[in-house]
Amino acid sequence: MKKRSFQFSSKTVQYYFDASFDQLEKIAGREKAVLVTDEHVFSAHKKKFKGWNTIVLKPGEAYKVQQTVDVLIDQLIALGADRKTVLVGVGGGVVTDITGYVAGIYMRGIDFGFVPTSLLAMVDASIGGKNGIDVGVYKNMVGLIRQPSFLLYDYSLLSTLPLAEWQNGFAEIIKHACIKDAAMFKNLQQHTIKQYQKDKKLLAALVERNAMIKTKVVLEDEFEQGERKLLNFGHTLGHAIENMYELSHGQAISVGMTYAAIISEQLKGFKEADEVMALLSRYGLPTLADFDKKKAFKVLQKDKKKDSVSIHYILLEKTGKGVVQPLLFVQLQEIFKQF
Repeated sequence: MKKRSFQFSSKTVQYYFDASFDQLEKIAGREKAVLVTDEHVFSAHKKKFKGWNTIVLKPGEAYKVQQTVDVLIDQLIALGADRKTVLVGVGGGVVTDITGYVAGIYMRGIDFGFVPTSLLAMVDASIGGKNGIDVGVYKNMVGLIRQPSFLLYDYSLLSTLPLAEWQNGFAEIIKHACIKDAAMFKNLQQHTIKQYQKDKKLLAALVERNAMIKTKVVLEDEFEQGERKLLNFGHTLGHAIENMYELSHGQAISVGMTYAAIISEQLKGFKEADEVMALLSRYGLPTLADFDKKKAFKVLQKDKKKDSVSIHYILLEKTGKGVVQPLLFVQLQEIFKQF
């Protein structure tokens, strides 16, 4: 096990890389911990949950809503959870988002940590303290930024993931490469999902590299005033179409990155949009897509990153260098018409 500590504004977060689920007992303590997971993870790893207080949620983005939060809080009250309770989200991005959010509001805030079980959660969703829920088609409209106490990385948990979930995770990995790491972009061009699935050392190095990219960005700008906005590359359009078409997160932001790369060509002279699309395709992700432009634009106008007349769009100057570009809605509307 490899332990690394990072000091955020209000808390030190311990990262346990190359760890085992069994080590959770030392980190969180069985007596005071309540594990939160979903039906998929619970049925795939039943033995691991034995002897732990566990709350099992319905799986999927459709359940990342206030109703689930209410159910979870009712169960915490029934279990006698108090201010010394530690909530542990064991699952993918939906589980970690809900767990962190509930931990932030239950009894005005209790301790929490994550055991991410999907590639997406390991490289992105569990890192950085963003927790929240969806409201209708509006992604993460309600939530808070609050850091977990720990992240435990057990790579063996990825062995039960279906291919679609690996593809989901690689969408965020490709995003990190596009905005921050040209060397990793080249590396990804030389490998495939199958190679990462087979080679545990290769996978562990990739997960840690991505966790560090996101962590460093968040440490510089925890509350998204500047640098952290870069992590939204592909997410502006991606979030608008994700719930509209019930796409997976990875599929939606892959389409979002494709069009952000094309806009980057027009506005920033970016020359590698074709390479971005080819890499997304290599990892089984969609690129150009037919979607309702008017409806997507309407949803996008309610995005959290906007003000009354403009939105911060993340574009690429070159591979490995993302920039924050304020765009007027009227400009963006004209650009959308060309798609």
